[in-house]
Amino acid sequence: MGIPEDIARLELELRELIVKYEQYFFGVEKREPLKLLEEVERLVMRYRNVGIPNTMQRFKYDSLAAALSVHKQKWTRINRLMEEGKYERDRFKMSLRRPDAARERGAEAPPPASELQLDRIYQEYRNARVSCNLPVENLSREKIAQAIERQKPAIMEKYRCSDVSFVVVIEDGKPRLKARPKSS
Repeated sequence: MGIPEDIARLELELRELIVKYEQYFFGVEKREPLKLLEEVERLVMRYRNVGIPNTMQRFKYDSLAAALSVHKQKWTRINRLMEEGKYERDRFKMSLRRPDAARERGAEAPPPASELQLDRIYQEYRNARVSCNLPVENLSREKIAQAIERQKPAIMEKYRCSDVSFVVVIEDGKPRLKARPKSS
């Protein structure tokens, strides 16, 4: 195969690898996609010290190699957090499972729907910030709850509605909470 075909293959396999890792971190895939990672790394290494004469192809290759490097750092960090039990998505999934376990034991009732909605909004907002390469260290569930509680009364008054739902959208490369009035 030629250089253009290898670069196209590298791009496709890198996309697939990113999807597989996301599925792994969400718990859809049970095993880390190490074989596919190895294959993508092998494709990157193939042209690392080779002069690619076409500037466009060299740029594409360099971009893909840099993307792999960034993603590998992210995956390593997330794997470390998972091993330490500090990974947020795992905590979120565990919190969703806890009410079921509590019901089976006959213990506490599940959290109210508003708490689950707040958890969903927080996770969506956090994931949106990560996907936009924005920091999430200072982000907390409480800050999101405060922002919602600040906005909710004004929106309910402005639109004369009984309730407001919130969704996370990305505008101009930044995640935002958007309010949607609910009529009674």
